[in-house]
Amino acid sequence: MSMFTTASGTSAVLPPEYGELVTKPVEALSVAYLTGTKVITGANKYIVPILTSDVTVGAVAEGAEITPSDADFDELEIVPAKFAGLTIVSRELADDSSPSAADQVGRSIARQIANAVDNALFNSLGGVNPDGLADLTGISTVSAPVTYANLDPFEEAVSKSEAAGGRITHWVTGAATALEIAKLKDASGSNRGLLNPDLSLEGRRTILGRPVVISPYVPADVVYGVSKDDLLVVTREGTRLDVDHSAYFSSDRVGVRGTMRVGFAMPVAAAHVRITNAAA
Repeated sequence: MSMFTTASGTSAVLPPEYGELVTKPVEALSVAYLTGTKVITGANKYIVPILTSDVTVGAVAEGAEITPSDADFDELEIVPAKFAGLTIVSRELADDSSPSAADQVGRSIARQIANAVDNALFNSLGGVNPDGLADLTGISTVSAPVTYANLDPFEEAVSKSEAAGGRITHWVTGAATALEIAKLKDASGSNRGLLNPDLSLEGRRTILGRPVVISPYVPADVVYGVSKDDLLVVTREGTRLDVDHSAYFSSDRVGVRGTMRVGFAMPVAAAHVRITNAAA
């Protein structure tokens, strides 16, 4: 896809340091950043310490010696993967000094990157993609009936997350599954929905007080309960927006490439829950 403008200016707005034109829109568009906790690193690898055993604590008599003990730690190593998007714009747009031109180009690339990040979070893609929730060993699981009749599976999910020390903050699912749950009524013969919209969130549906987030990348008949504090979206510094004036020389167009490095760290796997409908 190529983008054009009828206006032209005197100064270019797309030098490489305009990485924020990619970073900010990706964070606004990506479900991963909405439901997770952003962590910034300047290193190639990000190490998450995991406490495997606490120090020993007990009651002691007055004046008695306190027996020392050590806490044991493990490490989770995350290497952010490179997500890249490429768009082609007219030279007039690339030279446009209007901020709206820069925003248009940045959001076009950011949309591609945000989609790729969310796809990696909710599906097992392999290759150079980072491991996401679908790859997570030890994630809590709940089985739901073919057709939802009540919110019992979600109550069970909350309980399992809490048992692991987590706290579900968001439910993420596809539009069809969200609609099925939204149609549940509070009683037989009633027209009143079981889920009441949270008016403070522009009518967004909530389940057990937690917002429902829609993502086309969650597989059908699956709902993820995400604990925000236990999902780290590791973002490496140095997001770039690069411009090349030579690749499309014959058509007087400019290639604009955005690159952003992102990985996921989920040190407490059981804090997250995958609810699978029997139809899946």
